Amino acid sequence: MFIIGNLIIALANILDIVFTIYTFIVIIAAVLSWVNPDPYNPVVRFVYAVTEPLLRPIRRLLPLRLPVDISPLILLLLIYFLQRFLIPSLVELGYRIKGGIV
Repeated sequence: MFIIGNLIIALANILDIVFTIYTFIVIIAAVLSWVNPDPYNPVVRFVYAVTEPLLRPIRRLLPLRLPVDISPLILLLLIYFLQRFLIPSLVELGYRIKGGIV
């Protein structure tokens, strides 16, 4: 069972890295929304292509039309929650499956 435990711990660590990278991409998207970047720039297109699928539903759920878009902030809070709740839970599950000390 230690192999499954190690697998879960490794997946939790990889997921933590993915969440951290995505956090930086969301911050870059928020900064890009303040300026008027070239929409044909490949970096800008990549950032928007990666962040818009998660930001768009948040924007639809926001009842108020504020002068500032707070959907990146809400997404960052969601990512922070997942990093503080999901990742430690997966690591603890992995250690329990291994039979080790958390």
